[in-house]
Amino acid sequence: MLRVISIIVATLLSCYIVFVAFFFHQRKDEAACTGLQVEVVDSLDKHFVSKSDIVNILKKAELYPVHKPIGVVNTERIEKELLKNEMIARVEAYKTPSHQIKLEVEQKIPIIRIISNSGNYYIDNEGTVMPMSPHYVADVPIASGNVEKTLAKTDLYKFALFLQKDKFWNDQIEQIYIYPDKEVDLIPRVGDHRIILGDFTDFEEKLNNLQLFYEEAIPKVGWGKYSIINLKYKDQIVCTKK
Repeated sequence: MLRVISIIVATLLSCYIVFVAFFFHQRKDEAACTGLQVEVVDSLDKHFVSKSDIVNILKKAELYPVHKPIGVVNTERIEKELLKNEMIARVEAYKTPSHQIKLEVEQKIPIIRIISNSGNYYIDNEGTVMPMSPHYVADVPIASGNVEKTLAKTDLYKFALFLQKDKFWNDQIEQIYIYPDKEVDLIPRVGDHRIILGDFTDFEEKLNNLQLFYEEAIPKVGWGKYSIINLKYKDQIVCTKK
């Protein structure tokens, strides 16, 4: 008899625990979202998107979570909607214990600005197109002239990525001009001269040779000696005096 009573008590206790857990879980899901925390993690460096932009995107898509039951807020849908914005690289959305939604947003990193007949836009560090922002202009090299989007996303992207990773050339190259025959000119920040790169073939080797020339020859003759420095011929630097 005692054994039967013990089994009954244990069964009732188990049912009670399941009920309480279900009840509180249901109450938790029914609780309203109390707030939206937005952190644009790289906002000190770039200003392409702001908290108000994020809020407007979510409201327009009817995904703004505040005052909705926390259980019906779909963080995955929020992430997918925000990633449609061409200024945003990554988003992480999650629910907090205090019934808020936390968003961590990372902006794209532009590495070159394109100004051409095909449009005015950026290429980012992953090789994708970024639109211009009405709020912020990135301090990156500018490429102009005959810049087709295919070239911008391939050879020009590789060249800009090299500039971004190389401190010397990132500081030195200010503008890139593309001619219809795909020949490339570079305009440096320091020195009153034009650099003829030729095409993008072996551009790293060409720039390494030019850096050596800068280090060994320019201190002797000065930055104002030449109007043109031509790198298009393999293993040669041909200079035109002013």
